Amino acid sequence: MSDAIMSKERRTGETVRSLLIVDDHPLMCDALALTLRVSLGLKSVATERSLRDAAERVVADPPDAVILDVNLPDAKGIEGIVTLRRLLPSVPITLISADQEPGVIGDAMTAGANGFLAKTLPRDELVSALLRIWNGEVVLPDFYDPEARSEDDEERSDIIRRFATLTPQQLRILRQVCMGKANKEISYELSIAEATVKTHLTAIMSKIDVCRRTQAVRLANIAQLFNDS
Repeated sequence: MSDAIMSKERRTGETVRSLLIVDDHPLMCDALALTLRVSLGLKSVATERSLRDAAERVVADPPDAVILDVNLPDAKGIEGIVTLRRLLPSVPITLISADQEPGVIGDAMTAGANGFLAKTLPRDELVSALLRIWNGEVVLPDFYDPEARSEDDEERSDIIRRFATLTPQQLRILRQVCMGKANKEISYELSIAEATVKTHLTAIMSKIDVCRRTQAVRLANIAQLFNDS
């Protein structure tokens, strides 16, 4: 990348001064933080190892941009992007992963990601791609063709859009439902009143357009919302 191009991209990406990196691999996370701090002159680069810690941090101190690993200890699949997108509706969130499966990429974009990058990208390409995303461009792997999605992919996208309307607390409750927990168990697990659980479940089922818990679980499985396998 030429110095002139990099200089232009730096100027147009100046709105991003603070960055949050969410990745549970310490070496990868720390190396990426150092690279971006030096390459882009960012004022603040914070790191978190789990979705729960990341969610708490963005509520307390919202960053200008987020880099999110697809698979975390407490969130795999689209749960991470759905949660952080609800907390940061206008902040660019970039998914980064070693998994380049087209279905994973498509689902992440449907759930609210602004771009999807491979962890194997060379440093200069990674920096350039991030600046393009922060400037409003959608950046995806060259091989990915959004027009090639199947009918099953489109059905899953429709379901994902419904789940994207849930709040982080509603996602936590739905996760417990998918684990087979009863309302009383969910109440204990999340330290909330059982009546509150019931209220959230009513809202969840309304938002995703189902009438029964079993239907909600089925849709979550189709969307791979909590992809813990």
